[in-house]
Amino acid sequence: MLKFNARTTKLLENAYLGADFSRRRRASFEALCPRPGDRIADIGCGNGLLTQELARTLGETGKVFGIDPSDNMRKAAHQRCSDLPNVEILDGTANTLGLESNSVDRAVSLQMFEYLDDLQSAAVEAHRVLKPGGRLVVGDMHWDTLTWFSDYPERMHKMLVAWDRHLIERCVPAVLPPILQTAGFVVEQVTPVPFSATGLHPDGLPNMMINLMVPFVIEKDLVPEEEAREWALEQKKLDASGRMFFSITHFVIVARKT
Repeated sequence: MLKFNARTTKLLENAYLGADFSRRRRASFEALCPRPGDRIADIGCGNGLLTQELARTLGETGKVFGIDPSDNMRKAAHQRCSDLPNVEILDGTANTLGLESNSVDRAVSLQMFEYLDDLQSAAVEAHRVLKPGGRLVVGDMHWDTLTWFSDYPERMHKMLVAWDRHLIERCVPAVLPPILQTAGFVVEQVTPVPFSATGLHPDGLPNMMINLMVPFVIEKDLVPEEEAREWALEQKKLDASGRMFFSITHFVIVARKT
């Protein structure tokens, strides 16, 4: 799995401020429908960007609990939200949130469920901490929707199969809704948020993936280093010649605790 260490945190910091990730974060924000005074759990808060945005809209009477198991990510979230008294950053996982039962109005998780080995436990835990009628929003990629052009499709396939090792569940939007229903939620909507690119912008999703994928597959000895670097170089050449193409669909799942 991908380790969210200091290097990964730094790479993600720039990308998460970019247009692709801002749009994805906004989709979760709008689906959550936060209101002043709400108590919200940000599950897998990462570097705290969504936590910060939620805290600003809740006012002094609301509160956001940013929860993450990574020391580096929590440190980044602490720094980002240090001037917001209605934010509390906690060490925890989706399976052990560290919050009281029936204590939050809403809960949100952005591209974190794909790293869980027990989705059922996470769904039950979210149900436990939410108040009756509380809303859960889960945003995640469906990796089966990924299309990435290459003149060397076998090498591209090898890189993508190796990259699958960075997560546990690659089809969260497809498998999670029935799990949520079993846990006591009513699934209200599953909304696609498509992304596509015909160029490598520094803060864009495909460029971020290249910067993460190459060291990951080399470190894990999944693809020979020369082959991985040639794959990345090809994408830069395709970009320069106007032939680069990338597409994937993110989904936002909205559920309500009955």
